[in-house]
Amino acid sequence: QVQLVESGGGSVQAGDSLRVSCTASGGTFSTYAMGWFRAVSGEEREFVASISRIGNTVYYADSVKGRFTISREDAKNTVTLQMDSRKMGGPAGYYCAADRDNHGTARRSDMYQYWGQGTQVPASS
Repeated sequence: QVQLVESGGGSVQAGDSLRVSCTASGGTFSTYAMGWFRAVSGEEREFVASISRIGNTVYYADSVKGRFTISREDAKNTVTLQMDSRKMGGPAGYYCAADRDNHGTARRSDMYQYWGQGTQVPASS
């Protein structure tokens, strides 16, 4: 079975930047579209960014365009979200998800079949 494990989020970079990563095991990572979602305490999970298999296409939520970058490294079964110019806000959980059914760059959570347990990202300032 496919398993997704997120890491990072606790080490703040210059300019309040952060990078979170997700590593997959099982299945064939290169055939999955991948997405990132986030959830603030007390709120529903919301779409952040997605990338198609092969990485030909990316899609971002309007709120993060120009500031966040999603990328994938299939040789390491890893998808990464680089978060620059973070806006002031509280901590949030970031979750990666895999879509095995070739939706491309899906933005709906119910179009992903596999989910990680999330990694906590600290408040920005």
